[in-house]
Amino acid sequence: MHETILVVVEQQQAKLNRVSLETVAAAQAIAKDAGWQVEIAVFGSGIAAIAEELAGKKAAKVYAIESPQLAAYTSDGYVHVLKEFLAGKQSKLVLMPHTYQVRDFAPRLALALGKTVIPDAIGYKYENGKLLFTRQMFQGKFVADVSFSDDGPLWMATFQNAAFRGDMVESGAALVETMHVTVPDGVVRVQPHEVFKEARQTVDLSQSQVIVAVGRGIKEQKNLAMAEELAKLLGGDIAASRPICDAGWLPLDRQVGSSGQTIAPKLYISLGISGAIQHIVGMKGSRTIVAINKDAEAPIFEIADIGVVANLFDIVPPLIEEIKKAKAGG
Repeated sequence: MHETILVVVEQQQAKLNRVSLETVAAAQAIAKDAGWQVEIAVFGSGIAAIAEELAGKKAAKVYAIESPQLAAYTSDGYVHVLKEFLAGKQSKLVLMPHTYQVRDFAPRLALALGKTVIPDAIGYKYENGKLLFTRQMFQGKFVADVSFSDDGPLWMATFQNAAFRGDMVESGAALVETMHVTVPDGVVRVQPHEVFKEARQTVDLSQSQVIVAVGRGIKEQKNLAMAEELAKLLGGDIAASRPICDAGWLPLDRQVGSSGQTIAPKLYISLGISGAIQHIVGMKGSRTIVAINKDAEAPIFEIADIGVVANLFDIVPPLIEEIKKAKAGG
């Protein structure tokens, strides 16, 4: 009998969180190395469409756990339902995306089950029959391989955004099993209100496919307009390294790095960013990295797919004009 990896995905308002697919990709990779099988569980109300979407991934089974009391997220409701479900499943490993929501309920769930969670992993190793999870330490300056001290079941771990690529999920035809559950009165101690919406000027960069990021090399705040125009032409968002946000040139929600957002866009263009380790850990999962910097020794070039050693003010304006011409001609 195969050991099972259960992926608990996250959905909000009937939409699957992108990091959930990255976690499914992680589970598939581990399963291939360890000879285990993958199962997926999604919780909520009215989640049939999401379950069907997940059924197209390579997995043994997809569990759709339905309950009216799970229509809106509450830590109490999720912990109660997950505790009952996981206790009955006894999966070897439970994987979850390292989202704000999971960070809210996972510690309580682990306590309720008498288990431990390895959080915010960026990778794994499977060596001599032992599963190790890789975690960053000291703002990404070091990494450590950690493991569980017991033999399971119900190991639990979360994977950081961009640790794996969601588009690498293997396709398949999984069986969907719908389960209707009830959360008893009195379990949910807080009444959820309207879903929080960030202010208009804020953005979830983890969902962006194209990002243009600026660093000290942008020189002055007025030059941000150039970077913003490039981002707009490419259908992307603007981001920054910490010094730009510390100076107040862009809001903190635009910061990428160990003290900002972790991202994995299809295209990442860095303008005048040297590439300190604190910034690198937040964007190294980007599919294609284009770096423009006049310092040929800048660390950013070590991970860039395309590196341009030049003054960004000599490169970006003509690049913008060429994109405009291409758009006009198309």
